[in-house]
Amino acid sequence: MLAEIAVIPSAPLLVPELAGPGAVDTEPVRAAAIAAGTSLAAAASRWIAVGLGGSGRGRNCASTGDFGGYGVPVPVSLPHEQRDTGDRCRPMPLSMLIAGWLGGRTLPAPREIAPVLADPERVAGRNYLFGASTAMGAMGFPEPLGLLVVADGANALSPSSPGGGERASAWAVQHRIDAALAAADSASLAGLDPAACEPEGVHTLPVWQMLAGVLHEWRPAEVEIRYSAAPFGVGYTVATMRAGGRER
Repeated sequence: MLAEIAVIPSAPLLVPELAGPGAVDTEPVRAAAIAAGTSLAAAASRWIAVGLGGSGRGRNCASTGDFGGYGVPVPVSLPHEQRDTGDRCRPMPLSMLIAGWLGGRTLPAPREIAPVLADPERVAGRNYLFGASTAMGAMGFPEPLGLLVVADGANALSPSSPGGGERASAWAVQHRIDAALAAADSASLAGLDPAACEPEGVHTLPVWQMLAGVLHEWRPAEVEIRYSAAPFGVGYTVATMRAGGRER
């Protein structure tokens, strides 16, 4: 059964060693992410982590890695079953590094974090269907499962943003994402326009499309928005969606 969904940003600055001691703006979003992870761990000892970074179930994704590519080699582990697919074991993408980092900050730590990688080259409809199939598989599992969704919003939400300054069009996209998450609205997430999202830096749109597919099959009873802001000009949302609603 799918017990709970946690949504967190794919922000390296969640990791204190990467943010530095003076980056106090990171503390609220970090605390919210850890709270969401703690809640997810209480609901389920096995997680599915959905994030950007390739395609498929991620069975050949590495189970260990570090944040060396982001400045400090903070080690993380992603405990999951690895299968011999004939391909070389792939390094963890940022989304899975974040998932592994969060799993290591919860008590009890999850026994498994199975990676599911959204493919930026996959068309929107296929991401949606992949998300729906992931939800149906989770709902049929005999024990509670948690779903960790690692994704960001627009990146042009302040004058110093990485997207090249603040734009009203970026805020419009961000408001649509925020409203869809608060309402757990599958149709609104699925309806995010790639032509509007791409220029505003919503690079994790494939992950939102997968979440739309999940929410088409699984309706939460409660949505708690733990954090929603853009401290560095990028839209960060942390949310918990709890079971008890209608499974379609």
